[in-house]
Amino acid sequence: MSILDKFKALQGAYDTVQSAGQDPFSVCFDEVLSPSEAVLKGQRVILLGTNNYLGLTFDRSCVDKAVDALMQAGTGTTGSRIANGTYGNHAELERRLAAFYGFRSAMVFSTGYQANLGILSTVAGRGDHILIDADSHASIYDGCRLGNAEVIRFRHNDPDDLARRLSRLKDQPGNRLIVVEGIYSMLGDTAPLKEIAAVKREWNAHLLVDEAHSLGVLGCNGRGLIEQAGVEEDVDFVVGTFSKSLGAVGGFCVSNLPDFDVLRIACRPYMFTASLPPSVIASVTQALTRVQEDPGLRARLNINAQRLYRGLEAEGFILGPQVSPIVSIRMPSTEVAIAFWNALLEAGIYLNLALPPATPDNAPLLRSSVSAAHSGTQIDTVIATITAIGRELGVVTQPARRPESAKRQSGLLGEVLWQGNHSQQGQGHGHRHDHVPVAGSTL
Repeated sequence: MSILDKFKALQGAYDTVQSAGQDPFSVCFDEVLSPSEAVLKGQRVILLGTNNYLGLTFDRSCVDKAVDALMQAGTGTTGSRIANGTYGNHAELERRLAAFYGFRSAMVFSTGYQANLGILSTVAGRGDHILIDADSHASIYDGCRLGNAEVIRFRHNDPDDLARRLSRLKDQPGNRLIVVEGIYSMLGDTAPLKEIAAVKREWNAHLLVDEAHSLGVLGCNGRGLIEQAGVEEDVDFVVGTFSKSLGAVGGFCVSNLPDFDVLRIACRPYMFTASLPPSVIASVTQALTRVQEDPGLRARLNINAQRLYRGLEAEGFILGPQVSPIVSIRMPSTEVAIAFWNALLEAGIYLNLALPPATPDNAPLLRSSVSAAHSGTQIDTVIATITAIGRELGVVTQPARRPESAKRQSGLLGEVLWQGNHSQQGQGHGHRHDHVPVAGSTL
């Protein structure tokens, strides 16, 4: 018996994807030409699944800063922050991040995944309680599993369910930490953060918001959903990543708690891993400057997101509930999703194939992430190509018809849309279970 036999079912599912053509792990670009275009097997393809929201991976000022730092400080630090891994630009980026959010302190991690892993496993200890949205990212679940707190999940985007679960803890000791995301990565919907902040205040809890997909995207200054919702004073921790809007790699946490810096010696995933190379720190610092100085990036992103969402919606595709840079199409089956994804690759469009169990409601999805760097022509080409393949595969047959009374409320990347076939507000995508399967989860 092999120690890897436990993964036979997973291997079987992967074999099914491979047997249908290409698979996500086999996609290896010959050349990346720009934030919106690459070459794959000799064919130019439109990149629509990279999370490169502001298109800063090829921004000349970011590249120049990275090259300068590379030449001056070398290829890497070869050490953790507590050893030899703190250079002047590491500390400067932390100061810049704290000032950007108007918070007291910031810590930089080597990845966004590691930021969640480190903060969640450290700040909530034995006797404490973490309450997470059912649709939370894998890094949030893994951070909870690594720690010793009791972990409870509430229905996706349901503040009332969150309040009910907090009420059951009223006679128990320990701190309560609520964890939500700014934009959820699969369907692109935002958290009802004003209402969640109100619940947090009512029950004297702490609040962590993961802004991985909303940094640089939401808010007048790009500070994410906490800025757009006007709840910055209610948030105790903001976690984010440099690998989306900032076009590099790494993660961070900012906080206003006066004793936050003790985490530098308490957080094992921060202490015991090598720090980011100076070239990455330099490009991220410059990318943060671009976010602050060029609101046109967010404006172009918003226009492109609206264009793609509305175009696909008009053709009858079932999408996520809100306009955002993440535009996901629900597929009728895994088999159709795999065939659709392969057909798009052959037609010169790369996006993400998202399959159960990693999706809300276990629904297979074709997930797009729009960039400010996409042209209107590219977006229109994508809409036409997806529509043609969708009709060929029977996913759509005619444009959707919406009632005259459909209610709309416009807002920057935050519209409340007609949801005739895909209503989910207040319903937990993963509500079959109330608890994360970790030790001590009993409520």
